[in-house]
Amino acid sequence: MTFDAALTEAAAAVDARLREVLDGMPGTVGAAMRHACTGGKRLRAFLVLEGARLHGIATGTALWPAAAIEAMHAYSLVHDDLPAMDDDDLRRGQPTVHIAWDEATAILAGDALQALAYELAARPEAGSEATRAALALSLAQAAGARGMVLGQALDIAAETAETPLTLDEITTLQQGKTGALFEWSAMAGPRMADADPAPMREYARAFGLAFQIADDILDIEGDEKATGKRVGKDGAAGKATFVSLLGLETARARAAELANAACAALDGYGPDADNLRAAARFAISRRT
Repeated sequence: MTFDAALTEAAAAVDARLREVLDGMPGTVGAAMRHACTGGKRLRAFLVLEGARLHGIATGTALWPAAAIEAMHAYSLVHDDLPAMDDDDLRRGQPTVHIAWDEATAILAGDALQALAYELAARPEAGSEATRAALALSLAQAAGARGMVLGQALDIAAETAETPLTLDEITTLQQGKTGALFEWSAMAGPRMADADPAPMREYARAFGLAFQIADDILDIEGDEKATGKRVGKDGAAGKATFVSLLGLETARARAAELANAACAALDGYGPDADNLRAAARFAISRRT
């Protein structure tokens, strides 16, 4: 199966699983949760499913952690879009949750999606008790104050810092803010199979940085209709990014190097990992 077909199939399967779970969520918060989970490339879920396939885990089993990471990602976007954070009014081509409803609803919907992520990772269908505990524990670590939230905190602090971040500091920031969830996604498969996670960890770390550099490039070159979110915000805010420090062409070259490094990390899997290699190339060539 080609990468495009595999990504489309993965997105459809995860969307169906999320609808199955979210359709029973009542009231305004439930509606806001469904709104927040609409759309997106489902790349994180794709990494879960492909990593699971490489390690002999059935798709039906892997769909639970795949849905979990998309719920966690949706929560992070809902809160990141709030006025106290990035103050965005457009996400995935539709109004952000606090615009479509209000700030209180957005906070509660984000909280509920975060809780749902742990619930999905710990579902009995996701494997043995030990497997589910490992998935939930590692997801908490990836999303929390040593992972994604740390990256977000560093990003907020950088907005008012007297001096711009260095390249090493931006790399550390993005390894948390963007990379931590990608790393969890790629490592879910080997965790479920009790296999060595090192190759997938190495893949994910290079993949996540390449993805973020591509995001920085899209903030300059992207089109809002294609990206589904506002562009040009980083430059307007005077944020230090990979592009502002490296320049556009050097940043583009660095993203390509990282994509190649991600592909090389998968050498031990042979052609079975071709879709993951294609995902790394897609990460730096996408227009959305």
